[in-house]
Amino acid sequence: MEEKTINQVAAIDAAKFQPLQKNTKEEREAIAAPSLTFFQDSWRRLKKNKAAVFSIVLLLIIIAISIITIFVSPHDPTAQNVKFTNLPPKIPGLNLPGLNGYAMVGGELVDKYAAANVPEGTYYLLGTDGLGRDLLSRLFVGTRISLLIAFIAALLDIIFGVTYGLISGLLGGRVDNIMQRFLEILSGIPNLVVMILMLVVFKPGIFSIVAAMAITNWIPMARIVRAQTMKLKDQEFVLAATTLGESRMKIAMKHILPNISSVIIVQMMFSIPSAIFFEAFLSFIGLGLKPPSASLGMLLSDGYKTFLFLPYQMWVPAVTLSVIMIGFNLLADGLRDAFDPKMKE
Repeated sequence: MEEKTINQVAAIDAAKFQPLQKNTKEEREAIAAPSLTFFQDSWRRLKKNKAAVFSIVLLLIIIAISIITIFVSPHDPTAQNVKFTNLPPKIPGLNLPGLNGYAMVGGELVDKYAAANVPEGTYYLLGTDGLGRDLLSRLFVGTRISLLIAFIAALLDIIFGVTYGLISGLLGGRVDNIMQRFLEILSGIPNLVVMILMLVVFKPGIFSIVAAMAITNWIPMARIVRAQTMKLKDQEFVLAATTLGESRMKIAMKHILPNISSVIIVQMMFSIPSAIFFEAFLSFIGLGLKPPSASLGMLLSDGYKTFLFLPYQMWVPAVTLSVIMIGFNLLADGLRDAFDPKMKE
């Protein structure tokens, strides 16, 4: 049996079998995948997160619209017209209930635009408020101001929080102990109390809101940066830089800050929706911006007063505020997962 098998193998045409070519040195040393930096690899992982990508596109569209409407706006957001007060939304060519300019008056469906003698070709896509101002134009202004305050809050986090945390973490010892006790004192003061104190000193407006955020909102960033700095300053590469005579400033800027940049970015993205909600809350209770300025919080406050009769005046800014906050939170979650090398693909 064994002899038969050997004979069958020998009968196979040897020409059908060719020896494999040995790999060259260049082929053996070739890299199978392209080399990626940390941020390139993070971006690759972020693109796989559909919610984060959708949030990026949505937020970019909202920001672009907010910027474009500085120069182009459907109506003057501050112009009042008492003849056109509380008009319902009307979209040309769309005959849907609630979007065709009709409203219930005395149990009957009435064309509010015809009753108010609105000129032909004049439309208010989201209706008007109690002073006859276009809600869509005011929504653009309110979104722009809320985003401006949010980005200022993020800038304050970078300037105060990162600087304070780096100094506290690098110096350590008694200096760190004193700086952390100071943070505990500041964090014990409620934001609402700080805002009221700002109103005593400054007039209500963007500056007073920013001043209130500049006092307390950067504290979480400072604590996170301090913790990361203390973890990294005992690493071998930092000790080597110290041994070679590098100053603490260079160590912080060249070695520690680049290694904690991902944590800073994620925390900053979480602070933006918090600042937006803080501004909306203050404006809603009457401690924020004052008329004729507009913000999402002010639009919510105005719409709340007539919610039972004119619900669209509150729903529109409420949905806008919710979409922006959810977008930033989803993006922050996606960035946190993308920057974490331990996350599974």
